[in-house]
Amino acid sequence: MNLYQIHKILKIAIACVWLINGFWCKILNGVPRHEAIVSKILGPEYARELTIFIGISEVLLAIWVLTGIKSKWSSILQIIIVASMNILEFFLADELLLWGKTNALFALFFILVVLINEFFIKARMNQE
Repeated sequence: MNLYQIHKILKIAIACVWLINGFWCKILNGVPRHEAIVSKILGPEYARELTIFIGISEVLLAIWVLTGIKSKWSSILQIIIVASMNILEFFLADELLLWGKTNALFALFFILVVLINEFFIKARMNQE
């Protein structure tokens, strides 16, 4: 498998994470725990609406990832979002997380995949 194929597979996998979490978990409420986390951190009054808004944002981010437009900016934004979200959840809602505080390790893994795919694999492809 060459670098282009690896980059493409990782790009699709990254977009799928955003799409599934945004559409299924949040918009369709397939995982009610997501709304509970939003409620705990931002308050219960508009938790459903905010969860849907976050879900729509994640779906749009998935589309952005797939387009490849301004991919460095997309990657930086993804890293900031995942890091920020997980820091908040770690300290404010860890009891609602699927794996508790260990969720941070999965977030770190996702951040590393985004980072490696954009700033190492794609950068190396551009050098060849």
